[in-house]
Amino acid sequence: MARSDGGFLRSAAIFALPLVCVFASLFCGRYALTLPEVCQALVSWLPGGPAAPAPESATLVLQVRLPRALAAAAVGAALSASGAAFQGVFRNPLVNPGLLGVSNGAGFGAALAIVLFGGGAAVYPSAFLFGIVAVCASYWIARVYKSAPTIMLILGGTIVSSVFSALVSLMKYVADADTQLPSIVYWLMGSLSSVGWENFWSVAVMAAGCVVLVLFAGRVDVLSMGDKEARSLGLEVGRDKGVIVAAATFATSGAVCMAGVVGWVGLIVPHIGRMLVGSENRRLIPVSMALGGAFLVVVDTCARCLWASEVPLGILTALIGAPFFVYLLKKTKGGGWR
Repeated sequence: MARSDGGFLRSAAIFALPLVCVFASLFCGRYALTLPEVCQALVSWLPGGPAAPAPESATLVLQVRLPRALAAAAVGAALSASGAAFQGVFRNPLVNPGLLGVSNGAGFGAALAIVLFGGGAAVYPSAFLFGIVAVCASYWIARVYKSAPTIMLILGGTIVSSVFSALVSLMKYVADADTQLPSIVYWLMGSLSSVGWENFWSVAVMAAGCVVLVLFAGRVDVLSMGDKEARSLGLEVGRDKGVIVAAATFATSGAVCMAGVVGWVGLIVPHIGRMLVGSENRRLIPVSMALGGAFLVVVDTCARCLWASEVPLGILTALIGAPFFVYLLKKTKGGGWR
């Protein structure tokens, strides 16, 4: 009973962590807020709630910090869930959500929108669309042998990633050096500085992908044993793998189109989840979502608070993720993921 209670308390703490981080981030910034100011702003947002005594504080909390914190939590959860699912399906602990070219495809979509339309609202749908196109192209290449074996999917993703990386470089080459090129470079490094409530349609896309991944988590466990074993247990391997890849793609595309290219989250967070709850994906994927959401909220808060100018998210996640991954490899000795 004590062990069961301990496991419940640990799970409750893990799933409460993103909410705690989001709430704590509302206080942080160049303009410090007190607990009463934040609480009054949040209460004023409720239907029928009293007006906030300080409209400036309410605007800062409700229109700037809250949407950004929620977006960071959603992006971190989507990338972590996708990374855990891909690592299980492809049976490889080094797989990340950009495996099938979604990150480079979305990067090209964003760069194209910046060059053609000057950025603005066109960046988000363009990034999402080309992220989907990249994965569809990877899947099409993998169907050369009238099937989509794992190795062909990986090779297809490598090819498509290279093509879209070259296209991103082409967009940089033709972009205006004074206005468009800095926007492209900054977007590719990852940032949530321009996120507002109007961009939250992509959160719905991320949520839909994550829900499917949670529902199919048990099948990820079976697929991680190998295609032959999965077929012997009654799974439609091609169909189930396609659904999982599609769901992870939608979640990752929504994350990339909102935050730009943010690396390492989908690689290291699932490993942390395995250290806490094991490799069973029915537990691992939800836990990875909670840990990833909390992690990216903390990183985004540091990005906008620690320096005079905001540091892109991709830089911080790489600086944190690479050394931590070395620590994980040393601790697990390259094993323990499955």
